[in-house]
Amino acid sequence: MKLIIAEKPSLARNIVSAIGNMKRKDGYFENDNYLVSWAFGHLFTLYDIEDYDNLEDRKWKIDNLPFFPKEFKFNLKKDQNKRIDEGVVKQFNIIKQLVNREDVDTIVNAGDSDREGEIIVRLCISNSLESDKKQVRLWLKDQTSKTVNEALNNMKDEKEYDNLANEGFARTYVDWLYGVNLTRYATLKTGTLLRVGRVIVPIVKAIYDRDKQIEEFVPDIYYGIVSNQKTNGEDVELTSKEKFEKEKIEDAKKLCDIYNKEKAIVINKTTKKDTLAPGKLYSLTKLQNYLGKKYKMPMNKSLAVVQKLYEEGYLTYPRTNSEYLATNEKDKIKEIINIVSNLGYKIKFKDKKTIFDDSKIESHSALTPTYKIPKKENMSDDEIKVYTAVMRRFAAVFCADDCKIEKTEIKIKLGEKEEFILKGNVIIEKGWTRYDEYNKNDKVLPNLNVGDEINIDFKPKEKKKSAPKHYTIETLNNYLKNPFKEDKVKLNDEEDDDTEDYKAIFDGLELGTEATRTGIINNAINSKYIELKKDVYYILPEGKYLIESLSNMNISMDKYKTSELGKGLKQVYKGNKKVCDVVKLAEDEISEVFNNNLQYDTGFYKDYIGKCPLCGKDVIKGKYNYGCTGYKDGCNFKISMNICKKIINKNIAKEILENKVSSNITGFISKNNKEFSAKLKLEDDGKLSFVFE
Repeated sequence: MKLIIAEKPSLARNIVSAIGNMKRKDGYFENDNYLVSWAFGHLFTLYDIEDYDNLEDRKWKIDNLPFFPKEFKFNLKKDQNKRIDEGVVKQFNIIKQLVNREDVDTIVNAGDSDREGEIIVRLCISNSLESDKKQVRLWLKDQTSKTVNEALNNMKDEKEYDNLANEGFARTYVDWLYGVNLTRYATLKTGTLLRVGRVIVPIVKAIYDRDKQIEEFVPDIYYGIVSNQKTNGEDVELTSKEKFEKEKIEDAKKLCDIYNKEKAIVINKTTKKDTLAPGKLYSLTKLQNYLGKKYKMPMNKSLAVVQKLYEEGYLTYPRTNSEYLATNEKDKIKEIINIVSNLGYKIKFKDKKTIFDDSKIESHSALTPTYKIPKKENMSDDEIKVYTAVMRRFAAVFCADDCKIEKTEIKIKLGEKEEFILKGNVIIEKGWTRYDEYNKNDKVLPNLNVGDEINIDFKPKEKKKSAPKHYTIETLNNYLKNPFKEDKVKLNDEEDDDTEDYKAIFDGLELGTEATRTGIINNAINSKYIELKKDVYYILPEGKYLIESLSNMNISMDKYKTSELGKGLKQVYKGNKKVCDVVKLAEDEISEVFNNNLQYDTGFYKDYIGKCPLCGKDVIKGKYNYGCTGYKDGCNFKISMNICKKIINKNIAKEILENKVSSNITGFISKNNKEFSAKLKLEDDGKLSFVFE
């Protein structure tokens, strides 16, 4: 008898439907060959700090931080009020009973086909199994009955997925270490609940930094030099590569005079027919980018919809970071193409490296339709949008007709001064663009031929310097996939080389994963750190406070440190590192925060600093500054914790209150971005002033 443990009831139902002829019992299904039961996602969670010593006092204290358990332990999941969840206990006891039934000789892990699903079911088994039994893995690329039955006949030993499980456990332990230690530390320091996580902080910081750049942007102009004159009755615009700051306008005029004395001659014109390649199949991120841009659909909404379509058997596994298919899927894709062809799409099988490439697949292939086709009348508007997007991209990739274009390039030489190149495309046969969108704005070129002299009149043209743009769903996702990649504007006829992106993913440089990123961003929104308006992200006051408070505490959780840990986790997946190696790396980083130099110690919330020089009441460490407790009586005395980008620690604040002046302080940064040193003097009105030696 085989016992199949599914990650969720919905997956269990699909497995039961595929097997057929199974009787419903309390918490499981059964026939002569199989038992099928299920978890509710995570049945287990890691211990809280207090659980390790069985402490009744659950109050957060600095005395037990940092906390690094010798062995990570798990409890059955509790509800929001920290009470035992009776439904979880009941279902786990059912699983435990089934696991240890004498007639069960094989246990099947049917968690979702990723690292999280792997450890969810492993925890159920390891916490219930009382004797050794054979364990195998059911790995599903979609949830159609055909795929389930094929997978049941091709299950591998569970040990072959040990590296995946190890990475899953390592991520769980590392995220717990950061979240528990630094969230408690930052909260105790500020008196405000600050959710400090390995990934949430760099996400919020990216939005904070971008919005700060926009806020500090000073509008300005520069000059280009442009000629826009008619030749042969058509407008010909030539834009020079030369640019001039606004105070250099006279230099721009002089160059225009020089250029206008030259002759502009067409020296070359090439027109050739070419084919335009469609976009690649969708990864989860690329699909979310498209839905966010076109329909302003938030990531948590698009993920929920695509997950539902997957659970209903209409789409393949959604949490994929690849836009490619595996070479061993060619026969399956041929069958799907035959089915999709009957829907009116003119498509055919294509065996291309731009479609099938094992080197660009980590665990799961790109999103595609399955053999199972939904009926639109049974779908919601959002489900139609998501499914149609995946189906149309699939049809575009396998379109039977090429999209044919006419590419034209005209070279114009201006004496010996500069060469101008005009490019444009014209679609002459639609091909795949009948199914999928083609968004490029192809330039219509003037009718010029080799030897034509172009009429010119170069003039300075005022142009505005552009402020940075707020992150959108698309641009933030692209940043998180590869935070070290420079943004580049891709020209119409440039091939999209994604080698760098996939190397970053496989090396672990991305911030978050396809499986976790949506949830973390949603957590940041729910925590009021950021907001999403249509498809644009903005920092909120609570998000500013989070980032600035961490900066004041010298807690650096930027993309560099997060990516270093990400690289370590990938090494666990590849079998080159052990779980304990990455845990040790996280513990060292966290210890550094607690062992920080006293120059960054701003104290803990409500710490006594000294007496107010204005009213004589206590000055304590507050949320934003060291402030007088007499504020309710109208006393506004305070000392900022950050002056000219220098952290004012509690010892400096105490010195100012005691002596009316501090010792010489180094590390202030001026508005001109120059470092300087000075003393801080407390004036009679309670204000601070600089005293320079």
